[in-house]
Amino acid sequence: MAHAPGNSLAGRVAIVTGSSSGLGEAIAHELAGAGAAVVVNSRRQDRAERVAQDINAAGERAIAVAADVCDPAQVAALVDAATQNLHGLDILVNNAGVGFIAPTEDLTIADWRRVIELDLTAPFLCAQAAGRHMLATGRGVIINIASALAHTAMPGRAAYASAKHGLLGLTKVLGIEWASRGVRCVAVSPGYVATELVRENMRRGSFDERDIERRT
Repeated sequence: MAHAPGNSLAGRVAIVTGSSSGLGEAIAHELAGAGAAVVVNSRRQDRAERVAQDINAAGERAIAVAADVCDPAQVAALVDAATQNLHGLDILVNNAGVGFIAPTEDLTIADWRRVIELDLTAPFLCAQAAGRHMLATGRGVIINIASALAHTAMPGRAAYASAKHGLLGLTKVLGIEWASRGVRCVAVSPGYVATELVRENMRRGSFDERDIERRT
Protein backbone atom coordinates (compact mmCIF):
# COMPACT_ATOMS: atom_id res chain seq x y z
CA MET A 1 0.00 0.00 0.00
CA ALA A 2 1.30 3.46 -0.87
CA HIS A 3 1.67 5.62 2.22
CA ALA A 4 1.75 9.36 2.68
CA PRO A 5 5.31 10.61 2.09
CA GLY A 6 7.72 10.91 4.98
CA ASN A 7 6.80 10.94 8.64
CA SER A 8 4.46 13.91 8.58
CA LEU A 9 2.50 12.49 11.52
CA ALA A 10 5.47 11.42 13.63
CA GLY A 11 4.68 11.79 17.31
CA ARG A 12 0.94 11.90 16.72
CA VAL A 13 -1.60 9.41 18.09
CA ALA A 14 -4.71 8.42 16.16
CA ILE A 15 -7.84 6.40 16.87
CA VAL A 16 -9.61 4.89 13.87
CA THR A 17 -12.99 3.38 14.74
CA GLY A 18 -14.15 0.36 12.79
CA SER A 19 -10.65 -0.23 11.47
CA SER A 20 -10.47 -4.03 11.36
CA SER A 21 -11.43 -4.18 7.67
CA GLY A 22 -12.26 -2.19 4.58
CA LEU A 23 -11.86 1.57 4.49
CA GLY A 24 -11.03 1.81 8.19
CA GLU A 25 -8.20 -0.70 7.88
CA ALA A 26 -6.76 1.23 4.93
CA ILE A 27 -6.96 4.50 6.89
CA ALA A 28 -5.18 2.90 9.86
CA HIS A 29 -2.35 1.72 7.60
CA GLU A 30 -2.05 5.14 5.95
CA LEU A 31 -1.85 6.98 9.25
CA ALA A 32 0.72 4.53 10.59
CA GLY A 33 2.72 4.84 7.38
CA ALA A 34 2.84 8.59 7.88
CA GLY A 35 4.32 8.10 11.35
CA ALA A 36 1.31 8.12 13.67
CA ALA A 37 0.81 5.59 16.44
CA VAL A 38 -2.61 4.09 15.74
CA VAL A 39 -5.33 2.63 17.93
CA VAL A 40 -7.05 -0.02 15.82
CA ASN A 41 -10.65 -0.45 16.94
CA SER A 42 -13.24 -3.16 16.39
CA ARG A 43 -15.92 -4.76 18.50
CA ARG A 44 -13.83 -7.95 18.27
CA GLN A 45 -10.37 -7.98 19.79
CA ASP A 46 -9.08 -10.69 17.45
CA ARG A 47 -9.96 -8.67 14.36
CA ALA A 48 -8.38 -5.52 15.74
CA GLU A 49 -5.28 -7.50 16.73
CA ARG A 50 -4.81 -8.78 13.17
CA VAL A 51 -4.60 -5.26 11.74
CA ALA A 52 -2.42 -3.99 14.60
CA GLN A 53 -0.02 -6.89 14.09
CA ASP A 54 0.22 -6.13 10.36
CA ILE A 55 1.05 -2.50 11.14
CA ASN A 56 3.66 -3.43 13.75
CA ALA A 57 5.20 -6.00 11.40
CA ALA A 58 5.82 -3.17 8.93
CA GLY A 59 7.90 -1.37 11.54
CA GLU A 60 5.13 1.03 12.49
CA ARG A 61 3.20 1.30 15.75
CA ALA A 62 -0.33 0.24 16.62
CA ILE A 63 -2.34 -1.22 19.47
CA ALA A 64 -5.66 -3.04 19.27
CA VAL A 65 -8.59 -2.00 21.43
CA ALA A 66 -11.96 -3.72 21.30
CA ALA A 67 -14.85 -1.37 22.01
CA ASP A 68 -18.48 -0.94 21.04
CA VAL A 69 -18.51 2.71 19.99
CA CYS A 70 -22.24 2.91 20.69
CA ASP A 71 -21.53 2.43 24.41
CA PRO A 72 -20.39 5.60 26.24
CA ALA A 73 -18.40 3.64 28.83
CA GLN A 74 -16.54 1.67 26.18
CA VAL A 75 -15.87 4.84 24.19
CA ALA A 76 -14.33 6.41 27.29
CA ALA A 77 -12.15 3.33 27.73
CA LEU A 78 -11.09 3.54 24.07
CA VAL A 79 -9.91 7.13 24.51
CA ASP A 80 -8.20 6.21 27.79
CA ALA A 81 -6.34 3.40 25.99
CA ALA A 82 -4.88 5.94 23.59
CA THR A 83 -3.94 8.53 26.18
CA GLN A 84 -2.53 6.04 28.70
CA ASN A 85 -0.76 3.55 26.41
CA LEU A 86 0.33 5.89 23.63
CA HIS A 87 0.52 9.06 25.76
CA GLY A 88 -1.79 11.29 23.81
CA LEU A 89 -4.56 11.66 21.27
CA ASP A 90 -4.26 13.96 18.28
CA ILE A 91 -6.49 12.41 15.61
CA LEU A 92 -9.87 10.72 15.71
CA VAL A 93 -11.29 9.11 12.59
CA ASN A 94 -14.97 8.27 13.03
CA ASN A 95 -15.17 5.49 10.47
CA ALA A 96 -17.33 2.79 12.08
CA GLY A 97 -20.70 2.52 10.40
CA VAL A 98 -23.36 0.31 8.96
CA GLY A 99 -25.67 0.50 5.97
CA PHE A 100 -29.13 -0.93 5.53
CA ILE A 101 -31.24 -1.01 2.40
CA ALA A 102 -35.02 -1.32 2.52
CA PRO A 103 -38.02 0.53 1.13
CA THR A 104 -39.06 3.09 3.71
CA GLU A 105 -42.47 1.48 4.16
CA ASP A 106 -40.72 -1.78 5.15
CA LEU A 107 -37.99 -0.29 7.35
CA THR A 108 -38.35 -1.54 10.92
CA ILE A 109 -37.75 0.72 13.88
CA ALA A 110 -35.05 -1.71 15.05
CA ASP A 111 -33.11 -1.35 11.80
CA TRP A 112 -33.64 2.43 11.81
CA ARG A 113 -32.23 2.67 15.34
CA ARG A 114 -29.29 0.39 14.54
CA VAL A 115 -28.17 2.60 11.65
CA ILE A 116 -28.72 5.90 13.47
CA GLU A 117 -26.92 4.61 16.56
CA LEU A 118 -23.77 3.46 14.76
CA ASP A 119 -23.63 6.07 11.99
CA LEU A 120 -24.58 9.16 14.03
CA THR A 121 -24.73 8.57 17.78
CA ALA A 122 -21.40 6.72 17.88
CA PRO A 123 -19.50 9.53 16.11
CA PHE A 124 -21.03 11.98 18.59
CA LEU A 125 -19.91 9.87 21.56
CA CYS A 126 -16.40 9.42 20.16
CA ALA A 127 -16.04 13.08 19.21
CA GLN A 128 -17.24 14.16 22.65
CA ALA A 129 -14.84 11.86 24.51
CA ALA A 130 -11.86 12.57 22.26
CA GLY A 131 -12.74 16.25 22.07
CA ARG A 132 -12.53 16.68 25.82
CA HIS A 133 -8.93 15.48 25.75
CA MET A 134 -8.06 17.52 22.66
CA LEU A 135 -9.57 20.70 24.08
CA ALA A 136 -7.52 20.23 27.24
CA THR A 137 -4.32 20.02 25.17
CA GLY A 138 -5.36 22.73 22.73
CA ARG A 139 -4.94 20.71 19.56
CA GLY A 140 -6.44 17.86 17.56
CA VAL A 141 -8.43 16.92 14.51
CA ILE A 142 -11.61 14.88 14.19
CA ILE A 143 -12.35 13.35 10.80
CA ASN A 144 -15.87 12.08 10.25
CA ILE A 145 -16.36 9.60 7.43
CA ALA A 146 -19.66 10.67 5.93
CA SER A 147 -20.85 9.57 2.49
CA ALA A 148 -21.91 10.86 -0.89
CA LEU A 149 -25.39 10.15 0.49
CA ALA A 150 -24.82 12.95 2.99
CA HIS A 151 -25.38 15.28 0.04
CA THR A 152 -27.96 13.42 -2.02
CA ALA A 153 -30.37 10.49 -1.70
CA MET A 154 -31.12 7.08 -3.16
CA PRO A 155 -34.15 4.82 -2.79
CA GLY A 156 -34.05 2.45 0.15
CA ARG A 157 -31.53 4.46 2.16
CA ALA A 158 -33.82 6.39 4.52
CA ALA A 159 -31.88 5.52 7.67
CA TYR A 160 -28.40 5.69 6.17
CA ALA A 161 -28.91 8.98 4.32
CA SER A 162 -30.55 10.53 7.38
CA ALA A 163 -27.63 9.49 9.59
CA LYS A 164 -25.01 10.78 7.17
CA HIS A 165 -26.84 14.09 6.66
CA GLY A 166 -26.89 14.36 10.46
CA LEU A 167 -23.18 13.60 10.64
CA LEU A 168 -22.48 16.59 8.40
CA GLY A 169 -24.53 18.75 10.75
CA LEU A 170 -22.58 17.47 13.74
CA THR A 171 -19.31 18.18 11.93
CA LYS A 172 -20.33 21.78 11.27
CA VAL A 173 -21.36 22.39 14.87
CA LEU A 174 -18.13 20.94 16.26
CA GLY A 175 -16.14 23.02 13.79
CA ILE A 176 -17.86 26.20 14.94
CA GLU A 177 -17.53 25.35 18.63
CA TRP A 178 -13.98 24.03 18.77
CA ALA A 179 -11.88 25.53 15.94
CA SER A 180 -10.96 28.62 17.96
CA ARG A 181 -9.76 26.29 20.73
CA GLY A 182 -7.37 24.36 18.49
CA VAL A 183 -9.54 21.40 17.51
CA ARG A 184 -10.60 21.03 13.90
CA CYS A 185 -13.49 18.86 12.75
CA VAL A 186 -13.90 17.91 9.10
CA ALA A 187 -15.92 15.40 7.11
CA VAL A 188 -14.99 13.27 4.11
CA SER A 189 -17.81 12.04 1.88
CA PRO A 190 -16.63 9.06 -0.19
CA GLY A 191 -18.71 7.32 -2.80
CA TYR A 192 -18.73 3.54 -3.12
CA VAL A 193 -15.43 1.93 -2.12
CA ALA A 194 -14.57 -1.59 -3.29
CA THR A 195 -14.58 -3.14 0.17
CA GLU A 196 -15.58 -6.72 0.92
CA LEU A 197 -18.90 -5.48 2.34
CA VAL A 198 -19.75 -3.70 -0.91
CA ARG A 199 -18.72 -6.75 -2.95
CA GLU A 200 -20.90 -8.99 -0.77
CA ASN A 201 -23.89 -6.68 -1.22
CA MET A 202 -23.32 -6.74 -4.97
CA ARG A 203 -23.21 -10.55 -4.95
CA ARG A 204 -26.50 -10.63 -3.05
CA GLY A 205 -28.07 -8.16 -5.46
CA SER A 206 -28.49 -5.47 -2.80
CA PHE A 207 -26.58 -3.02 -4.99
CA ASP A 208 -27.06 -2.40 -8.70
CA GLU A 209 -23.56 -2.69 -10.19
CA ARG A 210 -24.46 -0.50 -13.16
CA ASP A 211 -25.79 2.19 -10.84
CA ILE A 212 -22.59 2.05 -8.80
CA GLU A 213 -20.49 2.42 -11.95
CA ARG A 214 -22.49 5.49 -12.93
CA ARG A 215 -21.85 7.06 -9.52
CA THR A 216 -18.12 6.31 -9.21
